[in-house]
Amino acid sequence: MSRITLLTDFGTRDGYVGAMKGVISSIFPGVVVDDVSHDVAPGDILGAALALSRYWRLYPPGTVHLAVVDPGVGTERAALAAEADRRFFVAPDNGVLSRVRDACPEIRFARIENPLFMSPNPSRTFHGRDVFAPVAAHLALGAHLSRLGPPPAATVRLEEPSASWADAALVGEVVSLDRFGNLVTNLPGTSVGKDYEVEIGGKTIPVVGTYGEVPADSVGAVVNSDGRVEVAARERSAADLLSAGVGTRVSLRKTFPS
Repeated sequence: MSRITLLTDFGTRDGYVGAMKGVISSIFPGVVVDDVSHDVAPGDILGAALALSRYWRLYPPGTVHLAVVDPGVGTERAALAAEADRRFFVAPDNGVLSRVRDACPEIRFARIENPLFMSPNPSRTFHGRDVFAPVAAHLALGAHLSRLGPPPAATVRLEEPSASWADAALVGEVVSLDRFGNLVTNLPGTSVGKDYEVEIGGKTIPVVGTYGEVPADSVGAVVNSDGRVEVAARERSAADLLSAGVGTRVSLRKTFPS
């Protein structure tokens, strides 16, 4: 069964998602369309890249993953289709496919240029409807990547800041904020050992095994399902409690005996 997934920052209030689905259905009436999320923060390309990295390989081969978080729509940025590990991708060339490329370096790209696979007279402000949606539908129907356009000379890649050691601590920063207010960092979970603690916003907090081990209205750090260190609050927003967000400094160190 052919399947397309949708990831956008469009929300569901204004009909933009419906417009994309309408185009897809008119080209491929029988395709299954999964709404992964339309709640990515507006213009949050890195957040979208991280979200996509969590699910793309869990879908079966042949799935087309359509990701439209596109603050550069209508500019000179390219439109891309790609194939990695027998899954397909359609997205703007703004780095949203960076984590897919990290996971699958043999990914193949095509720059979308063939008008036969787009809507006539595409709007400069709604490529999701007029470029990306029709291309996704045609890929789901079996169109070959090479028919969409030539391979690009280069593509945009989002580089996350690197964590580094200083004064016996691994120092990094918050790179994403989820809907629970959890602070996702660039600190690898593999660096966490027994009796470690995290410092963030002037507070020192323990590293625990799971969210339920954090006392009510308190903050703790866990290794999340992405394998990253994440700062979370019990039934609250860690971002609010710590007045922290993307870019906030965070450090990990072994607890020193008192």
